[in-house]
Parts: sequence; C-alpha cells; structure tokens
Amino acid sequence: MEQLEKIQSYLGAELKEMNRIISSTLHTPNELMNSIVTSYLEKKGKQIRPILVILSAKLFGDVNEDVLQAGAALEMLHNASLIHDDIVDETSLRRGLPTINATWGNHIAVLVGDYFVSNALAAGIKTGHLTIISALSALGKELSLGEIDQICNVREHHFDEQSYFMMIRKKTASLFMNCVKMGAEAAGATPDEYSPMVQYAELLGLCFQIKDDIFDYFPNPQIGKPTGNDLREGKVTLPLLYALNNAPEEDSTPMKEMLVKGDLNTDEINTLIEFAKDNGGIDYAFDVMRNMQNEADSIIDSYPESESKKCFKDIFEFIISRNF
Repeated sequence: MEQLEKIQSYLGAELKEMNRIISSTLHTPNELMNSIVTSYLEKKGKQIRPILVILSAKLFGDVNEDVLQAGAALEMLHNASLIHDDIVDETSLRRGLPTINATWGNHIAVLVGDYFVSNALAAGIKTGHLTIISALSALGKELSLGEIDQICNVREHHFDEQSYFMMIRKKTASLFMNCVKMGAEAAGATPDEYSPMVQYAELLGLCFQIKDDIFDYFPNPQIGKPTGNDLREGKVTLPLLYALNNAPEEDSTPMKEMLVKGDLNTDEINTLIEFAKDNGGIDYAFDVMRNMQNEADSIIDSYPESESKKCFKDIFEFIISRNF
C-alpha cells in the first residue's frame, strides 16, 4: 500500500482537482440523487484508473484541463460499472459501506449507475477530443461484452485459459488501456508515441484481474466478499483453470463434473479451492503475473527515465503484491 500512497501523494493536487470535477459534474438540484451521489463519493476507492490517466499525460507532456476531464470521465464510467455490478451480484457492501442497491433498491441503483454513465460522456465531450469521446463509447461496449463473455463461459463450461484471458481483457484490461490512451491523447501525444504504453496497460489490467481472482481462494475481510464467491457464481478463474488442465485426469475429472453440475454447496467450493491450491494453481497465477510484469518492463524501459515512468513500475508491483 505504501507504493500507492506515495503515488497518490505525488499526484495529490491533480487528483484533488479531478475529484472536484467529478463532484461538480454529478451535482444536481434533485435532492435524492444528490444525497445518494454525495454519500457514494465520500469513500473513494484506490482511484488507480484516473491515476493512470494522469501518469500517462505526465509521461508524454503536461497535465491540463482535458487530462483531468478525461480522468473524471473514466472514473465515473468505472464507478457506473461497479454500481451495476453490485445490482447483478446482489452485493450488500462495497468499500466497507452499504451499496446503493442494498440501501435504495435495484430501481434507484440502476438509475444512479446510468446517471454516472451519462456524466462520464459529458466529461469526455468537454475535452473536445473526438478520440477520447470515441474511446469512452468503445469502452462501454467492451465492458458489457466482457461481462457477457463471463456469463457465456459459465453457462458453456469453458475450462480453457484462452476464453478466460479474452474475457478479462474486455472486462478489466480494456479500461486500463483506455486510461493510458486518453491521458496521452489529452496531453497531445501521437498514437505512435503512446501505443507501446497501451500494451503496457493491457498487461497491467490483466494482472489486476488475476490478482483479484486469487483473492477468492483465501479469506480476507478487507476484500469484502466471502472465500469462494466466484465459484458460487459459477466463475472458474486462472488458478482453478490451471489445476483442471494440468492435474492427473483421475483427479481433475470429478472436479469438472462438480462444476458442470453447478449449484455448489460450501463443501464442494472448499474442495475445489483446495484442489486448485494443491495442484499449483496459485503459484502458476503468480508466475503468469511476474512474466507479464517482465514483458511490461521491456516495454516501458524504452521510454526516458522520469518520475511518471517510476510510478508506472511501482503501480505494477503494487497490483501484484497488494493484499486487498
């Protein structure tokens, strides 16, 4: 956490102004909406995505008003996806506080999520960059398709890594990639200049999701969800995928049959978790992340030394080593 706190401190002025833009953009005379939004914004997340927007701008130029509007747009779009995810997953707590759907019901939560989406697009328009507006539109599609891909993987019982990586690229990495792209665009960089960093951000986003998935195999009150929650929803993530495809057939076949059957009870979930651990799934997932980190280092090392470059590397290490 120390790595992230240092970066947040380094970007303190920019993040403060970006958060002011978010609050101002979302403010409305409607008392109910304003009350819900104000309460929601009081407890901020790690804000890694807008941090990436600002760091990308600093890597290629200066942080201007367009950069901050782009960061605000992405943060609002990200929060819209979280609000909608909480409805779908029937989540009652996020960041230690009751979710909007738990407090106000699904009807209002959907409307609040939609309100965030609309204001994200409004912030994007304020940049005056057609590429940024287009990226926000494309991102909305990617996030939705990533969730649909995950549902398909569950229903069709896809136990292959290729399907998993295609899904998390759309569901998670696409947002990281657009953070870097939009920050660079707003700072005046050209596609030739920032394309390698978009690849860097893809690897970063993939690692973020892999680490999130690893949390599901261990009890951790900071995460805010029970162990095995993904499995309860039928989601098979990288550690278990590796075990299913690499353990002896006599061991993996009963596990696959259990997953196909569905409606897993607590004992079955614990059995699958221990199977993944015992057959090297967790170690494999960490190896994948470290290999991605090495690949990402080879990309960013071609850029001149700067504080922004160091921060990008620190964020990558934070994402792999974080405990929440």
